Amino acid sequence: QVDRYLYHMRLSDDVLLDVMARFQAEMVKGLGRDTNPTATVKMLPSFVRSLPDGSEKGEFLAVDLGGSQFRAHQVKVFDDGKQSSQLESKFYPTPKEVIQGNGAELFDYIADCLLDFMETRNLKNKKLPLGFTFSFPCKQTKLEEGVLLGWTKYFKVRGVQDTDVVNSLRKALQKHKASFVPVGDVDVLALVNDTVGTMMTCGYDDQRCEVGLIIGTGTNACYMEEMRHIDLVEGDEGRMCINTEWGAFGDDGALDDLRTEFDRELDLGSLNPGKQLFEKMISSLYLGELVRLILLKMTKEGLLFNGKVSTALLTKGKIEMKHVSAMEKYKEGLSNTKEILTELNLFPSEEDCIAVQHVCTIVSFRSANLCAAALAAILTRLRENKKLLRMRTTVGIDGGLYKTHPQYAKRLHKVVRRLVPNCDVRFLLSLSGSGKGAAMVTAVAYRLAAQRKRIDAALAPFLLSLETLREVKNKMRTELEYGLKRETQARATVKMLPTYVCGTPDGTEKGKFLALDLGGTNFRVLLVKIRSGRRRSVQMYNKIFAIPLEIMQGTGEELFDHIVQCIADFLEYMGIKGARLPLGFTFSFPCRQASIDKGTLVGWTKGFKATDCEGEDVVDMLREAIRRRNEFDLDIVAVVNDTVGTMMTCGYEDPNCEIGLIAGTGSNVCYMEDMKNIEIVEGNEGKMCINTEWGGFGDNGCIDNIRTTYDNKVDEGSLNPGKQRYEKMTSGMYLGEIVRQILIDLTKQGLLFRGQISESLRKRGIFETKFLSQIESDRLALLQVRRILQQLGLDSTCEDSIIVKEVCGAVSKRAAQLCGAGLAAVVEKKRENQGVEHLQITVGVDGTLYKLHPHFSRILRETVKELAPRCDVTFMLSEDGSGKGAALITAVAKRLHNVGQ
Repeated sequence: QVDRYLYHMRLSDDVLLDVMARFQAEMVKGLGRDTNPTATVKMLPSFVRSLPDGSEKGEFLAVDLGGSQFRAHQVKVFDDGKQSSQLESKFYPTPKEVIQGNGAELFDYIADCLLDFMETRNLKNKKLPLGFTFSFPCKQTKLEEGVLLGWTKYFKVRGVQDTDVVNSLRKALQKHKASFVPVGDVDVLALVNDTVGTMMTCGYDDQRCEVGLIIGTGTNACYMEEMRHIDLVEGDEGRMCINTEWGAFGDDGALDDLRTEFDRELDLGSLNPGKQLFEKMISSLYLGELVRLILLKMTKEGLLFNGKVSTALLTKGKIEMKHVSAMEKYKEGLSNTKEILTELNLFPSEEDCIAVQHVCTIVSFRSANLCAAALAAILTRLRENKKLLRMRTTVGIDGGLYKTHPQYAKRLHKVVRRLVPNCDVRFLLSLSGSGKGAAMVTAVAYRLAAQRKRIDAALAPFLLSLETLREVKNKMRTELEYGLKRETQARATVKMLPTYVCGTPDGTEKGKFLALDLGGTNFRVLLVKIRSGRRRSVQMYNKIFAIPLEIMQGTGEELFDHIVQCIADFLEYMGIKGARLPLGFTFSFPCRQASIDKGTLVGWTKGFKATDCEGEDVVDMLREAIRRRNEFDLDIVAVVNDTVGTMMTCGYEDPNCEIGLIAGTGSNVCYMEDMKNIEIVEGNEGKMCINTEWGGFGDNGCIDNIRTTYDNKVDEGSLNPGKQRYEKMTSGMYLGEIVRQILIDLTKQGLLFRGQISESLRKRGIFETKFLSQIESDRLALLQVRRILQQLGLDSTCEDSIIVKEVCGAVSKRAAQLCGAGLAAVVEKKRENQGVEHLQITVGVDGTLYKLHPHFSRILRETVKELAPRCDVTFMLSEDGSGKGAALITAVAKRLHNVGQ
């Protein structure tokens, strides 16, 4: 009979899956900036961005308003490795005249209770941070501020809605300042919803906890959402706890098909008709009343108590949740039911007791089912955010209904697991309630503020002011001049090497050329066919060969024999072994040239360390190796730096290109200088390309003021300590290593990776520059950043990932700015050489850092514009400067040679 009567309250799994889908849609609506105003589920940002990580410590106060009693707590959190804490609490009644009076009285009452608590706990002279648990919907714009949107449960205090409750509490505390000085100094650090407090309390004991759930007088849930989905808060990094305020789900009619006549009647008789409709179907505040309305109607229809309606059945609030819980106890349930009904003057028969017990079961079961459906929607969202097929997580729970009802918890767990079979959920009961949670939020806020300070301090030296960048530009300009002057050239750190490349392509170049490209861990041999005239084109064929480490760091003879072996393989492969082709040799290391086909190695860079090469002519060494092999002969026309090759490649497309820039594994610039300014080469007519070799800028200590301890460590651990200092701050080969040094330092300070330096973090060179580019990509969610760090053997939390991304950003931004400051010095020099007010010039650029890093090129361009405002600089990407460029230089050299002859 009861089943038939309450048929609409029994919800199948299909109905629950439908409720789950409806709730998911409401969550999305609540998170969207444009849809939030009309959403019933408000999805309020809590500004709690981090869960406890176990390193919190200190002494905190917390006050907790929202239940049937007001509570004050003192919480001590110990950093003893055991994550222990100590909670002392005192309960105060919440009189009806306070919770239905005016705002000033309410906050004075809270301040009085806190004062009393501090006196009894002997805390009068301590200045302690305070967390305020306020279990009503608030709109927050920061952690320590919250504007009340509306009262719920049985609270109805006048003059508080639409005001900041933290401010009201501060004012009430200020009033006591005269009589009790420290209270006025109590620092309200965090305003927390009880649901968030529950999640934080459980999160201290179980770091997987990222959902909080309250099922008691009221009901609500919160969870950690990805910042990129929260339109209402600026920023995309990390996560923030969202207080769903799910009690209002259905206020727009979304659940009308599931609401029964009893739900409607209960709503009409409530303090807030038409509001919090989901809460009215779930929370303990309303379930007893729902049972009363059902029993009343059944009695009127003669189905119970012989049709006799007692005063108790007509009295609102007479049946409470404690009665429903007692009647549902399996063993003593019937005797309890008889006793409770008799007390209410209902004099039941045994059949009446069984029927009433069944009504209670159906009502509380529906509550657990609906709660499970909404919770399943949150868990599904969490799993999808993490892009996992299966997820392990913990839900922290508090609330009288969950704790005291004999069957509720078991039913809820069972239904949740049925609705989300791909989530392994642990339900963790919050033992110390939302008060400890407010203290935990305060403790985490305290920890994060201290951490923030230390992270800022570590990264501060990487933030370069405009003034500092101008200084760098001016120093670079001075060093460029030193390198060009005969008397200072020997001491100059920026070597300003003449390349004997005296012209850029004019479009008449043609023929077949070989090019060699040595400058990194790979070596290339190319055949380049250049056509002139109307069908002007460049065709290239190439083959890449590896250079093993033992050859990079072996003898010079072994290195050049290996190179010639690679050339022989290529000529064989292309079927051109017999032809004596003109060859351009791209050799991307500092060389002092006496002519275009003579280059003496000044010193190895980029990890090369072959013996008996420094001070030798690399063209002669290549010719010797070809002679030793005695298989073929080549006409070595030009030895070329990759930077010059880059400039020539772009010069072939744009005659205005007179500067070449490499921003990749290494960093360098070349440019066309007026011959009259190059004192170390005879002749004053025309121009010559100068290979600045600016990587050595600062080797005389002139930029020590901007070098950090991390730069010093990278330098000390490099193959050439004290050399190429500017390159070590700007080039791809070293940026990852600078990042690694910072990460080690932050980990030692306990700010990263739980203070554990993993084996992989100890390895030099693990942090390749490509990882910097990937980590800093705007398209990459933190989840993917975590995956990259996992590949590197670094097990990171969400917070760790944010810090790593920030470190990478600081290092690469500084590199781009320093590079821009150096380039600004070169373009300004070009402008002055030409004697013009305004210069238009093109820079040919190559290098993985410029091409692949998501922000490097933009920051570099912005810096040049800022520091050289009278130069209009176009950046042109070079296609294969070291291959095509070498062939073009060879072709130009051949053309000029023929003209000369």
